[in-house]
Amino acid sequence: MTKGSAFVLGATGQIGRAAVRALVADGWEVTAASRRGGRDEKWPAEVRSVAVDRAEAGALAAALGTGTDVLVDVVAYDAGHGAQLTGLADRIGSAVAISSCSVYEDDRGRNFDTQEEPDGFPRYPLPIPETWRTIAPGPGSYSTRKAALERELLAAGERLPATVLRAAAVHGPYCPGPRELWFVKRALDGRPVRILAEGGRSVFHPVHVDNLAELIRLAAAQPGTRVLNAGDPVAPTVAEIGAAIDAAMGVTSETVLFDGPPGKDRVGATPWTAPHPLVCDMTAAERELGYRPVVTYEESLPRTIEFLTAAVARQDWREAFPGLVKYGVDFFDYAAEDAWLAARG
Repeated sequence: MTKGSAFVLGATGQIGRAAVRALVADGWEVTAASRRGGRDEKWPAEVRSVAVDRAEAGALAAALGTGTDVLVDVVAYDAGHGAQLTGLADRIGSAVAISSCSVYEDDRGRNFDTQEEPDGFPRYPLPIPETWRTIAPGPGSYSTRKAALERELLAAGERLPATVLRAAAVHGPYCPGPRELWFVKRALDGRPVRILAEGGRSVFHPVHVDNLAELIRLAAAQPGTRVLNAGDPVAPTVAEIGAAIDAAMGVTSETVLFDGPPGKDRVGATPWTAPHPLVCDMTAAERELGYRPVVTYEESLPRTIEFLTAAVARQDWREAFPGLVKYGVDFFDYAAEDAWLAARG
């Protein structure tokens, strides 16, 4: 006996692949939808794969047919996508949508969008509860668009019960912007030194894709209108992440720490670097869904490292992981690092 039908939109991306596996294992009849269709090699044969471009008028409605018990949307980004789902409420029993912890802002209005301004880095309460204030919704940025998506879905109320999961820094195989590559590639290149700004104390709460998939599985089985954070059980510092990756790869590196922001040529910058930590409170997910993480950060690293190693063996890191290029930093400018070390003496 199955739990019902589940429709996963964005199924062949990093989160979608894991969500499909988790739902199938839990007894759902899953339809995996993506723009090009296709399948993950680890999905069982009973997973139905369909090609759907949600931007085409009527395409999503046609793919849903008579409807689905739960729709999992891992690629919803704005109010328009939220309205698209609520407009199909008569065909969707409940929804689970992925948002981002980047919607939070502090009590002075500082958020992810203001970080480049003087004193613009937000100071969040630690850990951040779901009740904390969020950025104003709108079309201006990734964060404001996610906030607009949330508002649209939550306004539907009982018409479409929707769980919004505010994901932390997603990591694991198939990530388009894997932060772990900062350490993994240095180990592969035989680079013996890691230079970390902010004393190596920067924290950006991670969430492994399998832990996020577990939250999706639990929310699918317990429909409701709610917002929940999505994070790993522990939020390590960037220095602790480096040590864990070195241990997993069997290498020994020298870590050079300095206080303050990255230096000239962004030496010391990593994809986690910020002067103030971001840590999500996971007690609501534990209380409301019975959530327990399925993997720790350290346990997840071997698979991630295997994926990253294979990817950079095939092509340049910029081509393999365009999500890292968006930072506008050459994370592997070893000449600049050597010059910084020489000047430091």
